[in-house]
Amino acid sequence: MDIGSSKEKTLTFYVNGLKVVEKSPDPKWSLLFYLRTKYLTGSKVVCNEGGCGACTVMISKYDPKQDTILHYSVNACLTPVCSLHGLAVTTVEGIGSLKTRLHPVQEQIAKSHGSQCGFCTPGMVMSMYSLLRNYPQPSMKDIEKYLEGNLCRCTGYRPILDGYRAFSKKGIQYDPTQEPIFPPELKINNEKYRNEFLEFTSGKQTWFRPVNLSQLVELKHQYPHSKLVVGNTEIGIEMRLKAMKYTVLIDVSDIPELVEVKDKILELLLNKIDSIPEEKTRSFTAIVEMLKWFAGKQIKNTACIGGNIVTASPLSDLNPVLQSLGATLQLTSSANSSRNVVMDRAFFTSYRKTVIKDTEVLHSIFIPYTSKNEYVSSYKQATRKDDDTAIVNTGMRVVFNENSNIIKELYLSYGGMAPTTVMATGTMKKLVGRKWENDLIPVACEALAEDLPLQPDSPGGTIEYRRTLTTSFFFKFYLSVIQQLSIMGLTKSPPQSEMSAIETPDYGSTEGNQFYEKVSEAQAIDNPIGRPIVHQSAYQHATGEAIYVDDMIPLKGELHVYPIYSSKAHATLVSVDFKPALELEGVVGYIDYKDVPGSNILDVPQEQLLAIDEVTCVGCLIGGVVAVSSDIAVEASHLVKVEYKTQDKPVILTIQDAIEHKSFWKDPKITACGDIDQGLTHCDHVLKGEVHIGPQRHFYLETQSARAIPKERHGMDLYSATQCPDTIQTGVASCIGVASHLVNCFTKRVGGGFGGKEVQCLYTGCLAALAAKKYDKPVRCVLERQDDMVITGGRHSIYVKYTVGFSTEGRISVLDINLYVNCGDDLDVSEPVIDNTIYRLDCAYKVANVKITSYLCKTNVRSNTAMRGAGNIQAMYIMENIIQHVIDHLRSDPIKIREMNFYKEGERTHVNQIIENCFIERCWQECLKTSDYYNRKKKVDQFNSENRWRKRGISIVPLCYGNSFGLKMLNQGAALVSVYKDGSVLIAHGGVELGQGLHTKMIQVACATLGIQYDMVHIDQTATNTVPNGTPTAASVSSDLNGMAVKIACEKILKRLEPIKSEKGTEWKDWVMKAYSERIALSDTGFYSQPNLGYIAETGCTNTFYYYSFGAGCSEIEIDCLTGVHKVLRTDLVYDCGTSMNPAVDIGQIEGAFITGYGLLMLERYKVSSTGNVITRGPGNYKIPSLTNIPGVFNVSLLKNSPNKTAIFSSKCVGEPPLLLSMSVFLAAKQAIMAARQESGVEGYFRFDSPATPDNIRMACVDQFTKQFPICEDNNVKPWFVKL
Repeated sequence: MDIGSSKEKTLTFYVNGLKVVEKSPDPKWSLLFYLRTKYLTGSKVVCNEGGCGACTVMISKYDPKQDTILHYSVNACLTPVCSLHGLAVTTVEGIGSLKTRLHPVQEQIAKSHGSQCGFCTPGMVMSMYSLLRNYPQPSMKDIEKYLEGNLCRCTGYRPILDGYRAFSKKGIQYDPTQEPIFPPELKINNEKYRNEFLEFTSGKQTWFRPVNLSQLVELKHQYPHSKLVVGNTEIGIEMRLKAMKYTVLIDVSDIPELVEVKDKILELLLNKIDSIPEEKTRSFTAIVEMLKWFAGKQIKNTACIGGNIVTASPLSDLNPVLQSLGATLQLTSSANSSRNVVMDRAFFTSYRKTVIKDTEVLHSIFIPYTSKNEYVSSYKQATRKDDDTAIVNTGMRVVFNENSNIIKELYLSYGGMAPTTVMATGTMKKLVGRKWENDLIPVACEALAEDLPLQPDSPGGTIEYRRTLTTSFFFKFYLSVIQQLSIMGLTKSPPQSEMSAIETPDYGSTEGNQFYEKVSEAQAIDNPIGRPIVHQSAYQHATGEAIYVDDMIPLKGELHVYPIYSSKAHATLVSVDFKPALELEGVVGYIDYKDVPGSNILDVPQEQLLAIDEVTCVGCLIGGVVAVSSDIAVEASHLVKVEYKTQDKPVILTIQDAIEHKSFWKDPKITACGDIDQGLTHCDHVLKGEVHIGPQRHFYLETQSARAIPKERHGMDLYSATQCPDTIQTGVASCIGVASHLVNCFTKRVGGGFGGKEVQCLYTGCLAALAAKKYDKPVRCVLERQDDMVITGGRHSIYVKYTVGFSTEGRISVLDINLYVNCGDDLDVSEPVIDNTIYRLDCAYKVANVKITSYLCKTNVRSNTAMRGAGNIQAMYIMENIIQHVIDHLRSDPIKIREMNFYKEGERTHVNQIIENCFIERCWQECLKTSDYYNRKKKVDQFNSENRWRKRGISIVPLCYGNSFGLKMLNQGAALVSVYKDGSVLIAHGGVELGQGLHTKMIQVACATLGIQYDMVHIDQTATNTVPNGTPTAASVSSDLNGMAVKIACEKILKRLEPIKSEKGTEWKDWVMKAYSERIALSDTGFYSQPNLGYIAETGCTNTFYYYSFGAGCSEIEIDCLTGVHKVLRTDLVYDCGTSMNPAVDIGQIEGAFITGYGLLMLERYKVSSTGNVITRGPGNYKIPSLTNIPGVFNVSLLKNSPNKTAIFSSKCVGEPPLLLSMSVFLAAKQAIMAARQESGVEGYFRFDSPATPDNIRMACVDQFTKQFPICEDNNVKPWFVKL
C-alpha cells in the first residue's frame, strides 16, 4: 500500500474550547511544554516522567460506536502534542477561574484546606474533574483510585480527600450538564480526523500516525528501528530523561485492530470473571490483581498491554503473569504475513529483547481460560504499594492431575530476578509429580534458590530480600492453592493462623477527625484570630492562577542557563570542552568560574560555587550552558565533555567510610552535664548499642528556580524560589561583585521548600545572575527534577554509638553518646543541624548525666542541608530507640518506663534550660485516652496470637520541642505595614509563603490588631527592598517573629490614630482619610526580637529556646511478614499549639509534617552507588508517601486551654515539631516485627535502622525463608547502593 499519497501535515486539536492549528508541530513537544509556551501555566512541571500528577489535564474524544464523549486524565508531560489530532484538551484554566466562576472541584479543595504550597493543586483538581466527568457520583474508593497518580508533599492528603468526599455518593450532587460542551466540530468531522494519515517532521525526527494495520506494517518494513508510541510512557521518559534519540516515531493509538480493548481491558476482564464460571477465569483474576497496582490512573489511561510486553522490562508487571499462562501473541508484518508466538521461557532473549522481529507488530494477545484442576496467582512487591515499579513480581500457575493434588504442570515466572523476565525451570521440573503438601515447601525453596541466583552487586540491590521474596511468594501461592484443594477434599487444610499469609484486607477509605477549640462567642466577628480561615492563595492555587518563578511571562530576549555538574565523586578536573554545545542551534554561550566578577565562594555555606580544578562530589557545579530556551540549554548540557583524573582521590561516601579514613571537618565537640562515670557506678543496668537514621530528600514539587534581570548601575533583580531572600541578595551581590543594595530579591510564593531552599537556592540564583551579567539579558535557571536531586543535598544521616545506664525500675540516669553526622562535601548548615540534635536529644526525658561527643563527617556526597525538623527528628529517633532498648531489656511496660522518665515542671535540661509550662503529661494522658490505647493494645496482642504471617504493633511517644533558631541573632523579625487612603492595608514582612499559611496568619494578625475585615488586608510578596535582612523562613518560628513585627507596626499606626478614633459615628475608613488629611503617617515598620535568650543571670540557666511545644502521638500498624508491606491502621495526634491562630492551617501543618516524618522513617530511601553516583533522581525511584500511605484513621487534636503568653496571640509554632510524632509509626512497626520474631523463637531487643522499607521489615521478621539467604559479609563486594 502506498502510504505517501495522502499525508496530512497540519495538526488540529482544541484547548479549553479554542481551536488550535499547528502547521509544523515538533515530535519532541510534549503537551506540557506546548501549553506552557502558550502561557497556560496552571499545569506544572515537576518530574517530566509521569510520576507526580502535577501536570494532569483531561483529554476528550468522540466515540462514534457508543455515540458518546470519553474523558481521560493524562500526564501532559508525557503526552506528545502530535498525538492530539482531533482531540480536545481541558486544563485547569479551562474549568473555572476567579475572573469568571469557580468550578465546584476547585472551590472544594480550596475551602477544605486541601492546598498549601499549591504546586500539586491544579493536578489534583484535574484528576478529580476527570473522574466527575466519567462518574458524576463516585464512591470514595473511586476518588482515591483517581488520585493515586498525584503526589503532594505538603498536606498529608487528608484535607484533599475530605474535601472531595463531598462528591461521593453520600455527598453533594455534581451536575455534569453545566460543563462546557465538547467542540461540535470535532464530533462532526470525527471520521475525517480519525482517517487522516499524519506525518510531522522537525529536524531529524519524524512522527507518523497510520490509521490502519496495513499502513503500520508497511511503515515498520520501511523503518524497522522505528518506535511505536501509544501512551509514550516509556519512550517519552527515555527521550526526556535519558537523552535517547529516535528518528522515527509511529503513533499507533488510532489503529482499531490494536486498541479495540485498550481502554476497556480491566472492564472486559471483570465482566468475564463475573459472567463465566470461576474455574475458567482464574487467569483473568491474576491479571486483574496485577493491573490493580499498575501505575496511577493517568498512566493507565494511556499505556497499553502490548507496550508492556514488547518493551520487555525485567520489572514488567504483566509479563510474568502472561508468561506463566503461556499467552500467545499474534505478530503481523508486511505482505500480510503473520505468526503466533508463545510467551514461553525462550520468549525473552536478553535485556529488553524478545523474539519479536523489528519489522513485526504485536497485533493481539490470546489469554487462555483455566481448567478445573488449574490455579493461577500473581504477586508484586514494590517499595510503595501503589504507582510504583516492582522490586520482584511473579506469575504462578499449577495444573493437577484430575481429582488429585499431584502436580501435572507447574509454571513459575519472575520479574526482578534477572536481566529478563525469567522462569524457574529447575523448580518447575523438580516439583512435577509431587503432591501439593507441606513437605513441598522446603524442596521448592531449595530449588528456587538454585534457579534464581543474584550476585551481591546485582543492579537494584536488596539482594537477600529479593531472593526471599521468590520463596515467600511461592509459599503464598502454595497456601492459596491448598486452600482450594482442601475445599475439594483433596488435601488437609492448613491451620487458620497460617492463612493470614494470603489475606488481602480491605482497609476501607481513609477517615479522620480534627478537634480544636472554637473562638468565644464574645469575640468580634471581624476578628479572624482562632478561626479556620482558608489559605490566602488557595483559590489561585486551585484555578492555576497562582504564579511561581517559572510561570512568569518571559521578557524580550530572555535566556536560559542550565548547569554542568560533576559526574565523579572526587576527582581533578582535567578539561571541560563546551565547544560541541555551542554548535547546537539556539545556544548563546557558556559560563564557568572565569565569568565570576566577584567571589566564587558562597557566603552562607562557605563553599565554592563553580569548580576550578577539583570536584568533591557528584553534583558539584562546573559551569552552565546559556541558550534561548530551557529545552535547548538542557540538550546542550549533555554535549559538554568533562575529563577527570581520579587517581589518588579516595571516595568517602558513608559515615563508616569517614570513621575509617578519619575524615572529619573539625575536631569533635563535647556537650556534657553531670558526671557519667560517677553515674554509671550507681546504675543497676548498663547497655551499649548503635542506631542509624538514613537521609531524606526534600522533594519539593517546584524545583530550584531563579530568574535574574540586569538593571542599571550594575544592579540585578532576582526572582527566586527561596526561603530566604536575604541569602539570595547577599550571595548574588557577592558573586557578581556589587553591594547588596544593588541586588533585589523578590519571592511571591514557593512551591514547597522544607529547608531545601534556605541555602542551596543560591546555586540557581547565582547561575542566573552570572549569565545575566555576562550577556546583559534576563536569564532564568530552572532545574529538571533528575538534576535537582543530584545538585542539591538533603537531610543528614546520623550514626550513633551509645551507652545507657538505668535502674531496675527503668529510671535512666546516664547517657554517653558518640554521634556521627554525614555532612557531605561541605559544611553548609551542618553545624546548626547537629546542634539541634544535641539540644533536643533528651526529647521529653530527664537524664541527669549526659555526655554527647559529636563528629562532623567529611564525605564525597552533596553537602547536606536544612530539612524540616533538621536534626530534631534524628534526636527523637536516637532517644526513643534508646528508651525502647531499655524497655525491651527489662521486658517492662513501655508506658510505665516512658512516664517514669518524663520531665517535670521546672526541671533543667542537659543544656541547662528550665522547662516551664510543661504539658508533656497532659498531652500524653489525652493521647492515651483519645487513642483508646489500652483496649487497642489488648486487641493487637489477640490479633498477633491468631495470625502467623500478619502482625500488628501499637506505640505511643511523647514530644517536648524547644522553639527558636539555635543561633541567637536569627531570632528577629521585621515588617512594613502601609495603610492606603481607602482604608486598605498592604503588609510586607521578612517571611516567605511556602504553603505553610504564613501570609494568611500575618493578615489575621493585622486584622485583629487594626480591627478591620480580612479582605481589607493584602500581602503581595516578600522583597529585600521593602524588608531588609530577613531571617530565613525556617525553624517553625516565622509566625512568631514576623507576626509580632506586624502587630508592633499596626499598633504604632493605631496609636497615631487614637485622637481621631474618639470621634463618634466614625469607622476605620473615616479615621484613615482624616489621618491623611491631617498629615499623620499611615505606614510604619515593626521590629521584634525574642527576649530572654542566652545566659540568664537570675536563674543561672542558658536559654537556647524561647518556649517549648508539647505533644503525643499513637500509631497502630499492620505488617505482612512475608513481604514487609505495612499499613498504618490508625494514628492519633495531640499537639500543644498554644491558642491556635488558625486551626485549619495548624492542623494542616501537623498532618503534613507527620506524613513527611513517616516518609523518612518508613518509606524514603536515598540511593547512591559505591562510586557516588546518585540513583534516586525522581519519583520513579524515590518514593515519597502517596495518599494510600496515610493512616486509615487519622485523628488530630489541638490541646485545649494551653495559651502561650510569650508569643503572638498566645500561639505556638507548628511547622516542624509534629514531624517527630511519626516516630510512633516506626516503633509500632518494630513492635509488629518483634511479634513476628517471637513466633519464630527469636526473643529480645534487636537493632532496626530506618527507613522501615518493605525489605528491612521483611528481613527483620526472621523465619525459615529469610534464614535461607544470609546477608553477604564479603567486604570486597561493592553493593549496588551504599548505606549513607
